[in-house]
Amino acid sequence: MKRLIQVAVAAATLSTALVCDGARAAQKPTVALVHGAWEESNVWGNVAPKLRADGYRVVVITMPGRPSDPFPLNKVSLDLYRDTILNSIDKERHPVVLVGHSFAGMTISAVAETAPSKIKTLVYLAAYLPKDGQSLLDLGNSDKDSKIGPFLKIMKDQGIAVIDRSGRADLFCNLCSPQLRAAIPNLIVDEPLAPLVTPVHLTADRFGKVDKVYVHTARDVVVSPSLQASMVTATPVRLELTLDTGHTAFLTDPDGLVAAIEKAASPLELGSGAK
Repeated sequence: MKRLIQVAVAAATLSTALVCDGARAAQKPTVALVHGAWEESNVWGNVAPKLRADGYRVVVITMPGRPSDPFPLNKVSLDLYRDTILNSIDKERHPVVLVGHSFAGMTISAVAETAPSKIKTLVYLAAYLPKDGQSLLDLGNSDKDSKIGPFLKIMKDQGIAVIDRSGRADLFCNLCSPQLRAAIPNLIVDEPLAPLVTPVHLTADRFGKVDKVYVHTARDVVVSPSLQASMVTATPVRLELTLDTGHTAFLTDPDGLVAAIEKAASPLELGSGAK
């Protein structure tokens, strides 16, 4: 009888350990969402709740220097953007999935260079994926298929870059409903200029070793599909996913975007180039 009790106790202990190991394996990473230029954190309003409902902890980050986070424009820098993200994820116990939209690709790359151990996966959503020494200005000027140029106004005296109201709906909401197209011009904000022209420094030993996923937007007229493809060719990623949307997938296909983020956040898959 004593032997049977010992066996039963050992079996129960093993079962408990297996359950705990399974729970740890199933633990979902924190997802940190970073908006792009001319945007605020409210762009994630249809995405963050869906991720939370699926069991993810979500951190929504606002960059300084815009109406929801006023900051002296002459003090806004790419380093400040980077540090804002680092401060927002500093207390996370495990590496996070860091999602960057558009210009935020520059910022999340800088974060990965500074603190690669804090990042599980970088997710580039219609985002600039730089090489060492490139700025957004460099990549933007190389994008011959982008439609943003005629509507972009650089106001050096004010330290801002502005998108003319006449182009905002067509650029950022080319596939939106009439209601969203009418609303989007009022949601676009002025962007501090300095971060847009600052080169990012990246190394193979730090940024280069961080896991990366790219979410393409097939009908984008801001960061064109051709530039998206060429950036991924220059900096290969583990996984590529494609949404049939314009630049603002969080507005026109939040369900598809959530599915893409969750796929990126899932246990690492071998190979790359999946669509």
